[in-house]
Amino acid sequence: MSAVLDDMDSRPGSTTSLLRTVIGLYLRDAGGWMATRHIIALMEALGVTAAVTRTALSRLKKKDIVLPQLRQGVPGFAVTEGAAAMLARGDRRIFTPRLMSPADRWCLVSFSIPETEREKRHQLRRRLHWIGCGTVAAGLWICPDPLREEVEEILEDLELRGMATVFVTDTPMVGGSLREAASTWWDLEAVAELHRDFIRHHGTASDDGGRDDGGRGSSDDGGRGNSADGGAGPAEAFARYVRCIDRWRIIPYLDPGLPAEFLPVDWPGMAGIALFERLVAAYSGPSADFVRRTLEA
Repeated sequence: MSAVLDDMDSRPGSTTSLLRTVIGLYLRDAGGWMATRHIIALMEALGVTAAVTRTALSRLKKKDIVLPQLRQGVPGFAVTEGAAAMLARGDRRIFTPRLMSPADRWCLVSFSIPETEREKRHQLRRRLHWIGCGTVAAGLWICPDPLREEVEEILEDLELRGMATVFVTDTPMVGGSLREAASTWWDLEAVAELHRDFIRHHGTASDDGGRDDGGRGSSDDGGRGNSADGGAGPAEAFARYVRCIDRWRIIPYLDPGLPAEFLPVDWPGMAGIALFERLVAAYSGPSADFVRRTLEA
């Protein structure tokens, strides 16, 4: 579970974050292992030098995300068992954002942890926050019921299950409006800004049919620029797709996917999700083609 927190703390666009994203998207599909030279080649398509990539690989090794492994005398890296489980959970979050309906149920987590266990209490609160739970009170948290399994995993991992009670309930009854209550339980403005930031960075590529270079590029560029039909070439599609996923992947963790009546009237979440889905449709296929050709080289 610590790997999840490390992943959330990685700054989108940083070398370590981009490398995590490449590993999550493609290393498992390559059989759980990839030659070091191929990892370097993919990172070079993102503008990262070989030396910097090797440093980032060392960091991920220390964090138990990957481990060095020789295959037929070829040096490479494999995903650790713990990281594979983390990445599989991330797949569900990233590609299937939560969207609650008014009829969906909620999970409430009540806990009382003594001062002697304050470090575990801190970790519990941090982890609940990172999976999208809201804070009703210091010892009472709320989340969509589909997150209950992850809540249980966190409690068991921290050995705090005996100090917590988990309730499943219909829509909470509040003194004011649901919108006012949600704004105090979650930092919705911070989540909204993540959506706006994603739209600012990637909206142009979607609006102009996958071309955000102002019409520059060549149809004879070795696959690195735009294709002849005005779309992105394979390497550019790969770079755009990886950067899209890298910036997006934190949002589905922190966005609880609340029903409309819980959200501000100008909520940008649906626009962010729609943009993400368009980008995946436009770039995931060409990106996979680029990776396949890179691994065959």
